[in-house]
Amino acid sequence: MKHFSSEEWIDFANQVTPHRKLELMRKHLGSCKACTKRMELWQKVRKAAEPEATFQPPAETVRVVKSAFASAGMNAQQKKSASVVEVLFDSLLQPALQGARSTNMATRQMLYRAGSYQLDIQIEAKPGGALLMVTGQLMDVSTPEMVSAGVRVAISDGNESLAYTVTNEFGEFRAEIANSGGLEIFVPGGADEPITISLRHALDVVPGARHASLV
Repeated sequence: MKHFSSEEWIDFANQVTPHRKLELMRKHLGSCKACTKRMELWQKVRKAAEPEATFQPPAETVRVVKSAFASAGMNAQQKKSASVVEVLFDSLLQPALQGARSTNMATRQMLYRAGSYQLDIQIEAKPGGALLMVTGQLMDVSTPEMVSAGVRVAISDGNESLAYTVTNEFGEFRAEIANSGGLEIFVPGGADEPITISLRHALDVVPGARHASLV
């Protein structure tokens, strides 16, 4: 049975799937529990992000940010880079001391860049290994004086579990999620482009299993 990808189910949840393909995906849902769970997950993520669209910042703050944005000439640069998530740092890729490498890791530190946004993430296995503690910080490097506070973040174990958290006054967030082997982090990005970080085997050294994308 051919399964549809996460990107296709995101389009389905956002109601932007072409009509012909939409009918095929609907029929597929009737016979595939795995894809049904994935589709329901992205519908939850979409619902979680909806309050962001209704948020209205103070007019004075908008004026200051627009002025800084225009003077820095960042508009064209953001359009070019909004479709790419760049891995700036990944502790899993750093060389280990001789004799210190093992097949499992207790923590993993990552730094991503998506457009003008920078996302610092740390994943740590809690005692017993059943849960992961995910902490992070979101910052818009085009306006570093404006803290990314009050941003809603959704974290999934890649299956059924979904946790929500909100960035604090420093742009930081924290949440626990089941350690199922997969991990997906969703953050509203700039220019209506959501940032999605997808990691399989987040704390395991599995060649070729790492993946990051902006959808």
